[in-house]
Amino acid sequence: MIARPATPAARIVAALDTDRPAQALAWAEALSPHVGVLKCGLELFCAGGPAAVSPVVARGPVFLDLKLHDIPNTVAGAVRSVLLLGVAMLTIHAAGGAAMVAAAREAAEAAGAARPLLLAVTVLTSLSPEALAATGVPDAPAAQVVRLARLAMAAGADGLVCSPFEIAPIRDALGEAPALVVPGVRPAGADRADQARVATPEEAVAWGADWIVLGRPLTRAADPAAVARAVAAALPR
Repeated sequence: MIARPATPAARIVAALDTDRPAQALAWAEALSPHVGVLKCGLELFCAGGPAAVSPVVARGPVFLDLKLHDIPNTVAGAVRSVLLLGVAMLTIHAAGGAAMVAAAREAAEAAGAARPLLLAVTVLTSLSPEALAATGVPDAPAAQVVRLARLAMAAGADGLVCSPFEIAPIRDALGEAPALVVPGVRPAGADRADQARVATPEEAVAWGADWIVLGRPLTRAADPAAVARAVAAALPR
């Protein structure tokens, strides 16, 4: 299982968000010396399947961000299939419930010490308080995140995915036990795009993030590697 990052550069997760496997691989080759983890998400996986992910795994640790959410038996089967890829991290939705999280953890255990870090997604960073309320959750995002965090960790998750603004509430509630992977991170002055709850890389790490996810600020840059190096240089030691 992947260890928590020991250097600023190792904290950076580069999101290779594209439907073109060749582009994802080119980004992986450019960024892998300068970041700790390479993220393959639904866009790439739906376009190219496992065959699009395997070449990226060969370039460095991969965070497979599929956000699995289904009945426990189906999620367990999907996790067993994912183990064949040798990825370092895998996401499931905490909202799938304790039985689903537990089934995913049991399935992951088949890989032994090489199993992926099982990360439970709490509340998507694109959801504002108003958008969350429209789904039927009247509580503020932070309250719902902590509720789902407690459930997921008790059921066997290794860590959580949350926005920067829920780092402190999670740490207050659960301490250092959860590994925290934090999207919704943008360098100062960068476009927020579709993210509603964002912070700078420096803020997210200072608040307690283990890993920070950077996508478009890297992949839309003329020199993605230079941006990754600059972000790492500015992170707290």
